[in-house]
Amino acid sequence: MNRIILLRHGENPANLTKEFSYKKIDYPLTEKGVLQAQQTAEALRGRKVRAIYTSPLKRALQTAQIVGDAVGLTPIVEEAFRELNVGRLEEVPPSDETWDQYRRVIHAWVEGRSEVSFPDGENNRQLWARYESGLRKVILAYPDQTLLIVGHGGIFTATLPRLCPDVSILDLFKFENHNASLTEIDVEMTGNRLIGHLVSWANTDHLSGEAAQFVSGTPRRGELS
Repeated sequence: MNRIILLRHGENPANLTKEFSYKKIDYPLTEKGVLQAQQTAEALRGRKVRAIYTSPLKRALQTAQIVGDAVGLTPIVEEAFRELNVGRLEEVPPSDETWDQYRRVIHAWVEGRSEVSFPDGENNRQLWARYESGLRKVILAYPDQTLLIVGHGGIFTATLPRLCPDVSILDLFKFENHNASLTEIDVEMTGNRLIGHLVSWANTDHLSGEAAQFVSGTPRRGELS
């Protein structure tokens, strides 16, 4: 069994502007984001992490590098852990309309309509297939080890109920997955299937001071008008 630690990246400008960021929009961390990554690195020093994998996006890679420097590991870039593909929503300025489109897709997934896609983007089945392929790759490379995956709130939240059968996405939405939060899952291979057990979700107890002054990733309606 592997202990998988999911680390959401530190704060970046898109968290402030509410831009969608899958590939074309790609910012590094803000000063607060760097501080969040540094505090997270301190929290992970004694965890015996065997390997660090990261999304290729700058905010995740920079977070992973800060943690890697602290624990003596070089992060491995894995395309499978890139944020969910929102398609055309990334190509236009954020607005109430684009966020309403985003919410409609997420709502469809919550209802079990996994075939609903973002415009020219992914549906939930495609997202899970991509993410699962990455999980399989890292678990086969480091069986029965503690592994850190640095990535994004969207992909972590949307795929967790598929990995952990006892988890409801509605329960996850009750607690916002803030920047630099840590989620822990025990994952085992049963036959050809990955089965996860959620240990903790979106923990931010390791953050303090300015690093714990979170910005919500989701705008209120009218905020972008």
